[in-house]
Amino acid sequence: MSTAPPLTLSPPGAPPSTGRTPGRGVHRAADWARRAPLLPALVFLIVVTQLPFVATLFISFTQWNALAPQNRGFAGLDNYVAVVTDPALRSAILTTVVLTVVVVLVSLLLGLGLALLLDRSFVGRGIVRTLLISPFLVVPVAAALLWKHALYNASYGLLNGILNAVWQLFGSDNAPQPDWMSVLPLTSVEVCLIWQWTPFMMLILLAGLQSRQMDAVEAATVDGAGAWQVFRYLTLPHLRRYMELAALLGAVYVVQNFDAVFTLTSGGLGTANLPFTVYQTLYQAHDYGQASAIGVVVVIASILVATFALRSVSSLLREEGGR
Repeated sequence: MSTAPPLTLSPPGAPPSTGRTPGRGVHRAADWARRAPLLPALVFLIVVTQLPFVATLFISFTQWNALAPQNRGFAGLDNYVAVVTDPALRSAILTTVVLTVVVVLVSLLLGLGLALLLDRSFVGRGIVRTLLISPFLVVPVAAALLWKHALYNASYGLLNGILNAVWQLFGSDNAPQPDWMSVLPLTSVEVCLIWQWTPFMMLILLAGLQSRQMDAVEAATVDGAGAWQVFRYLTLPHLRRYMELAALLGAVYVVQNFDAVFTLTSGGLGTANLPFTVYQTLYQAHDYGQASAIGVVVVIASILVATFALRSVSSLLREEGGR
């Protein structure tokens, strides 16, 4: 014998039941209420970054030179083929790779040494830390001008002044006065960028050093491990993720560097990298199609490096969250 389901009576004036979850609409409204303040920023970001990139991507497939407007049309992949086959552009790619690798590696090693120094307690550590961070706070163009006129200048630069003082100590007045930006053009750019990016590496690695578990270090010291053994088997493996993150973030910014190359050497003597080549192709050759293609290549390279950086950040956050 079957029994009928119990009859549920609604209170007077209540809307009829529709069978839907009563809180779903409320949750959706709450979600949209939380996201609504972010919509203006999202729209601004799309208008400022994504729409210009889409326009640049479209122009990169066209033949568009302001000096020959009658030849404007669809070029297909010709501009990208020119990026690979043109000797000047291949030289710019090689210069970009060399500049990025040297700056990132040297600044990473120097930053590691400075981080190990600041991880120790000594009198005036706060002042020293502030002074070491200050190069990273200087505007890139101002930093390049500082190195160009105050340090590299052949007539009154600090480097030649030091050479002159050293030569006078040995009783000679014929001190060499080289023009550093002409003798060592790419090295001059690299040294300027290393000076600027070493504090960035130092800050990341110092944060990694201060997140170590000191009980393991103390146990190793009690067991007779020396300073080098502690650094090699405990500190260095712990800093591996931080070093990867610092190197990848530094590479993202250095590969796009334009200020130092433009200010110090104006792209001459083999120092023209891809960002400077974009400027040169656009504003001097007025070839909008090829300049857009070079710009797209730079963006793709930056996205690839940034992808690895984001993966390193995610893995680092997971490791920190699992402790």
